[in-house]
Amino acid sequence: MRKFVLTLTALGVFTLSAANRSYHVSILQDSIIDGKQVKAGDYKLEMKDSNTAVLKHGKTTVEVPAREETAPQKFPSTEMEYINNNNLRAVDIGSSTTKIVFTSATGNAAGAE
Repeated sequence: MRKFVLTLTALGVFTLSAANRSYHVSILQDSIIDGKQVKAGDYKLEMKDSNTAVLKHGKTTVEVPAREETAPQKFPSTEMEYINNNNLRAVDIGSSTTKIVFTSATGNAAGAE
């Protein structure tokens, strides 16, 4: 009976974590996302709703327009996609099929206008 309770607890925590849609990412270089400067560092990336991403690093919080996409296969590692060297366009979340694409206020991919 005890194993059963522990299993249900573990499943509950996993489900709660998945519902939050939050990820830990390391941005290795100073970047620009939707015109906002983001310093290099470890961030918690959370989808606030279907069109807003929140990046948290210590006391710093940055909200940017974004959308979540699903790839046909899992990404082997977390990777950043840049345009023009420092404009962060997207984050592929390693060991998942999730891709976070940063968009401008008009809904286009950042830097793709």
